[in-house]
Amino acid sequence: MICGIKRPLGLRLQLTAGQCHDQAQAIPLVEGFAFDHLIADRGYAAQDFYDWVKSEEMEPIIPPHPCAKGEKAERPYDKWLYRERHLVECFINKIKHFRRVFSRFDKLAGRYLGFLQIFSSLATFCSRKGIQPNPFRYW
Repeated sequence: MICGIKRPLGLRLQLTAGQCHDQAQAIPLVEGFAFDHLIADRGYAAQDFYDWVKSEEMEPIIPPHPCAKGEKAERPYDKWLYRERHLVECFINKIKHFRRVFSRFDKLAGRYLGFLQIFSSLATFCSRKGIQPNPFRYW
């Protein structure tokens, strides 16, 4: 989960099995935070999650799934604000520059998650200082 529009800040990271859908972990990752808007991609467009976001008094910025029919297909969302989701994609792309991450050298999930947390902190620090993190410089 990433928070912040102009300066991405890694808040919570959680590993899931490769065959597990990410939406199963969406509510535990968001619980305990107060947001005005929750921006997510079409994979999180399920009605249960959408209703939960509304019940938490957040505005869901989730486009409808292309296969949705009826009132689900006409679900309104702020298209301009949805464009800010690219920050999450950019953050994930920065993580993938580290060979240790994309090739998953760590066999234990705890070690892999630990490295992701270290990099998240490093990326946050570098973005606040205006430095581009270099994967070959740190590890």
